[in-house]
Amino acid sequence: MADDSAPARPRLTFIVDGRPVEVVDTGFSLLAALRGQLGVRGPKAGCSPQGQCGCCTVLVDGAPRVACVTPARRVDGRTITTIDGLPESERQRWAEAFLATGGSQCGFCTPGIICRLEGLRASGTAADDLAAVDRALAAHLCRCTGWQTIVEAWSLVTDPEEELPPAAPDASVRDLAAASQRAAIEGHSPQRVAVDIALGGGGFAEDTAPLDALVAMPRADADRPDDPTQWAVAASLPAARALAGKVQGRHGTAAARPPIELPPGDWDLTLRTSWVEPAYLETDASWCAPGGEPAPVLANGGAFGGKRSSVVAEAARRLADEHGRAVRAVLSREDVVRFGPKRPPVAVGLRADGTGVMRVARTPGVAAAIATILPDVQIEEVDLPGPPTSIDLRAAGWAEAAVLRAVLDARTAGDSTATVLAPNGAEARAVVADSGAISVEVRCGRLLDAVVLRSAVIGAAHMATGWVRSEGLAVDADGVIGDLTIRSFGVLRSRDMPAVEVVLHEDTADPVNGSDAVFAAVAAAVWMADGCATDWPTGVQP
Repeated sequence: MADDSAPARPRLTFIVDGRPVEVVDTGFSLLAALRGQLGVRGPKAGCSPQGQCGCCTVLVDGAPRVACVTPARRVDGRTITTIDGLPESERQRWAEAFLATGGSQCGFCTPGIICRLEGLRASGTAADDLAAVDRALAAHLCRCTGWQTIVEAWSLVTDPEEELPPAAPDASVRDLAAASQRAAIEGHSPQRVAVDIALGGGGFAEDTAPLDALVAMPRADADRPDDPTQWAVAASLPAARALAGKVQGRHGTAAARPPIELPPGDWDLTLRTSWVEPAYLETDASWCAPGGEPAPVLANGGAFGGKRSSVVAEAARRLADEHGRAVRAVLSREDVVRFGPKRPPVAVGLRADGTGVMRVARTPGVAAAIATILPDVQIEEVDLPGPPTSIDLRAAGWAEAAVLRAVLDARTAGDSTATVLAPNGAEARAVVADSGAISVEVRCGRLLDAVVLRSAVIGAAHMATGWVRSEGLAVDADGVIGDLTIRSFGVLRSRDMPAVEVVLHEDTADPVNGSDAVFAAVAAAVWMADGCATDWPTGVQP
């Protein structure tokens, strides 16, 4: 097992958040030094480490720097400021702005984003220079919020006359317990809404693990990640990657293509979808002490259903008992892509009356999910080589069916508005204007908190737009994934995302998830606006 504290190695000194520190020069990154040697958990590890997600952004002598690809020796003698080291007044200012706009949901990406935006603000960028904000955010990924609320938070911080966005009440009268309830409903898992979430206080397993815990990761040749004997165990995350034989993820040159052929027939509407990566930023992680219970894999957010069958908690438990000390079990980004569940791809031919054939990757429960929306469609499950599929992913199965149903209904009505009634009773309507802007209405029971719901709706619109236009994984005929970097998934950047206008309808019914209905409605509206091309992603530029 590698020992990163070997005394013969040279040492580095720099200032971190106002205090002088000394670390061993292991040859690893600044992020590894911050998180692994110093226990500074504000910067997050999202792309593992590819320099592509921005979650680890810190300020080096006041300038934003991606810490996961910055060698620690490059900052010897310099001043490092993380989210925790910003002046308290500025930390609170940013945190309160993100809370007010809904600019942070799980809170994993926002510490890096706030550092980036604070560096931009400190450089003298004008409050109304939103193009500069978009350029700055190009170094980041956010899967939850759809970017719009983040840009609104920038405006609140930098412009003293900026008004709160629609649906944002005075913070003094906001019920954060109700907000957390709405967030949990939208995320299908426990979630907390509070001022510290944007600062990285979501309680992620990688942040709560003991500093001296061993680190475990599946070996590069592992084919059974649920078998802990196929995991490498080392003293640090970089050492575990090295011992596991991990190599940097690649971005293949092949395009994402739908893997299922259309059923033969004379159809009025056809659709083929590709393999799609959930693209949550916090890779699966858990930790456990010997004889204890593993830390929850789901912290402050649901990962869009992608972690419900995660193997890391059980791996942490078994390896902790085997080694007699605390163990962190972590999936690399490559592991998440290879082993994590995907939406079942479909190939559909429909007639105008709603009858037809839907071919779908064989997945437990998917046929029943589809039938809730398209009961008159013949469903054929097919076996496909490739990554695992699951209906745990956001509205998998019924959302695809709802998109088709909404388009057929809109054609019958001679309208461009997509209307979706979800199985839980939520109703969403979406339309794309000639300008490209997206308008959404949603009714999902008592609002509980309009800020959280609006943020979830905009985030769902972002995911739906990318699903139709840009998202997909290149998977070859043998089922081998060619895209293992987070930037290769096709997630829309801030500058590529159309504006979203949201109308929330309050009623007295019990609150239910509304953003999944929005996801399907916006996908249908965007697809209609783009001409209903058969294959997704369509490649249409916004």
